[in-house]
Amino acid sequence: MQFITDDIKNTLPPCVATIGCFDGVHRGHRYLIRQVTQIGQEKGLHTTLITFPVHPRQVMQSDYQPQLLSCLPQKEALIQTLQVDYCLMMSFTRELSKLSAYEFMKLLHERYNVCALVIGYDHRFGHNRTETFKDYCRYGAELGIEVTQARALVEDGVSVSSSVIRNLLNNGEIAEANHYLSYRYFLDGTVIDGYKMGRKMGFPTANLQPSCSNKLIPAEGVYAVYVYIDEVRYMGMLNIGYRPTVHNGDNRSIEVYIIDFSGDIYHKQIRIEFMERIRREQKFESVNALISQLNQDKDTVIRILGNRV
Repeated sequence: MQFITDDIKNTLPPCVATIGCFDGVHRGHRYLIRQVTQIGQEKGLHTTLITFPVHPRQVMQSDYQPQLLSCLPQKEALIQTLQVDYCLMMSFTRELSKLSAYEFMKLLHERYNVCALVIGYDHRFGHNRTETFKDYCRYGAELGIEVTQARALVEDGVSVSSSVIRNLLNNGEIAEANHYLSYRYFLDGTVIDGYKMGRKMGFPTANLQPSCSNKLIPAEGVYAVYVYIDEVRYMGMLNIGYRPTVHNGDNRSIEVYIIDFSGDIYHKQIRIEFMERIRREQKFESVNALISQLNQDKDTVIRILGNRV
């Protein structure tokens, strides 16, 4: 795997390529890549994945706030695990957005030596995205690009996509989201100062400031998670929400109680992997009632994670 930028000209070998945002690099994306690899093997072509460092809608709409499954460093690390020869990081610009589908395909052929193009089953490109797959095939025949439409990965009637996974995470359906991702959804971030209320209740927590401001935060609630500190894994009980029992106001917090851990981790980088949501966030009649529930939650987390690898 070699990462390249769009300032390369005429130095790539003939290749079969596919293009997309590839947010999350999930099982649907991996199924698409396997189709690209198969075509590459059949035709003796190198394989290239074309994606964007910045979401195209952020370029076109400055106020757009995407709910990303993976920010750029995370996406690059996931792409690195794929069986492709090149990953072209193409800068999406307003000038690029004005190209017609024909002009864009001509650019791919002349600048990046794309001889075959695999198009996602629901993917459109070109200015205003008005052209159809039949148009792409017609343009490809003229330019010398063989165009193939990829098959979707469908499981139990569901076409695996980034939007499906986002909906699951927004509903707290972690197990299903992890299945479609092919890995555990995670947040990277820095431990910051919090209100220290958990310490007073016997559950000292680490407050997380996510490293990517646009990464999707799952639904409010209490989760069984794994916490990685200096590459050591711990069980954790994480809460996402507004802590209504202690009147946290409008400030959403992401705080994790790390089971069987003691130490100063302020300002350290940690990773949190989501395993299961055990309940929604709720307001209790008293702090003592909350403490009682937290003890039950801890037992539930240990039971869940104790049965996982």
